[in-house]
Order: sequence, then C-alpha cells, then structure tokens
Amino acid sequence: MENEKKINIELSNEVAQGCYSNLAIVTHSPNEFIIDFVRMLPGLPKAQVGSRIIMTPANLKRLINALQDNVNKFESEFGPIELNEPINNIPMGFGIPKAKA
Repeated sequence: MENEKKINIELSNEVAQGCYSNLAIVTHSPNEFIIDFVRMLPGLPKAQVGSRIIMTPANLKRLINALQDNVNKFESEFGPIELNEPINNIPMGFGIPKAKA
C-alpha cells in the first residue's frame, strides 16, 4: 500500500455548487459514451442541458459499477429507492395540466 499513487483532486467553488438534473440522455459511438444531464422545469417550453460528460467505454463501465455500489449502500441504509414511473416514460409534459377549452 505504501507504493500506491495518490491523486490530488481540486474542486473549484463553481463546480462544487453542482448542477441539478432530472433527466439524463445517453448516446454512444464505438469510442465514447456521451451523457447529457438535462434540467426540465415546469412551465418552460425547452429543457436545458446543464452538463455534458464524455467517457470511454471502459471508464463508463467503472462509473456504472461505482454507482451500483453506492445505490446498494444507500438502499441498505435508507431502504429501497422507488421508481414511480417506467424508465422509458420520459415526462415531457412534466406534470403540467393540459389546457381545456
């Protein structure tokens, strides 16, 4: 363990504030995965991409493993995460009532 390399990671104040996202769109090519983190807000006609992350397939798989590990730890402490609607049902209307004539 003494020979382990340590990585010095810097977090700027702007990045530390984070970026809210309630939708992620994933696309890929043979060489990379692109994840667009989108913010959809009620009453606004357009959704806005808040952040785009581009990763190699190997690094994306590492991310998936790390996310699954953290979800497992979260659920063992706080209980199961409930999904209220199907994953393939993107809430394009975002709960805005339809107009009636």
